[in-house]
Amino acid sequence: MDALSGLIDGTRAQSALLNRAILEPPWSLRIADGAPLALATAQRGYAWIVPDDAPPALLNEGDIAVIRGSDHYTVAHQPELTPQLIVHSSGRYTTLAGVDVTDELRTSTRTCGEGSADATVIMSGTYEVSGEVSARLLSALPRVLIVPGQETCRAAMNLLAAELSTDAPGQQVVLDRMLDVALAATLRAWFDRPDAQTPGWYRAQSDPVVGEALRLIHDDPSQPWTVASLADKVGASRATFARRFTGLVGEPPMAYLTGWRIAVAGDLLRTSDATIEAIARQVGYANAFALSVAFKRVRGVSPSRHRSSHLTA
Repeated sequence: MDALSGLIDGTRAQSALLNRAILEPPWSLRIADGAPLALATAQRGYAWIVPDDAPPALLNEGDIAVIRGSDHYTVAHQPELTPQLIVHSSGRYTTLAGVDVTDELRTSTRTCGEGSADATVIMSGTYEVSGEVSARLLSALPRVLIVPGQETCRAAMNLLAAELSTDAPGQQVVLDRMLDVALAATLRAWFDRPDAQTPGWYRAQSDPVVGEALRLIHDDPSQPWTVASLADKVGASRATFARRFTGLVGEPPMAYLTGWRIAVAGDLLRTSDATIEAIARQVGYANAFALSVAFKRVRGVSPSRHRSSHLTA
């Protein structure tokens, strides 16, 4: 599994909230759902995405936007417009005064609003992502990224839009998987753009030496990898491999390996009831003590404290 696949695999949609909004200009929505990651497209018309901490970004018809971070932001017909409605985490709409108007706006299970041929149509989906692996992907993204409508991305969003228009059994599972496909296609298209500030691990995937080493690390962190063993696996000398890996990824092989192991361990501590000893062996540490030392050095807390903090959250 390549590095991007490994990170996206940790960011799967589960009962994702998908919605289509039909809006007559001039319109403005305050997005207060607190979702760590959102995907949106303008099916008709255009929209401005206006974060409080970043410049407005124009979403043209067919474009796809990924919005990172749980901070509130505005989506509007024009960036200077004052929001008329607030969108909450449950998909409910309220006025600025707090009056719930969802039922008045809802025209079908996942569609709000109706309008003329000039109305803007925005389709969006949100991810309630959490965990260490997901955080590694989110940290590589800007606050808002926009990918112009391309064949693969547009096809994925068109399939999602078609499914959103029906109300068939098992629909939520289908929508979740379609949203995953759309997100993966959009991120890959964005990372491949010449002007994108892509992280080192993504650029390194195309390197025959370092890319293979990244796949080995992601596929099997339980192996007792060393610089020498990784270099041997990819057919390079130890010195050449270490220099090449550091230059492309931005950190030495063992530092990257440790980061990945701790991320995987953090998610296992949060989502499974396996013992710390079992998790330690699963991510390449000899025993619970070795994992505890590494985990506390990287995260500042012990594995048991990390687990208990999520259980009480």
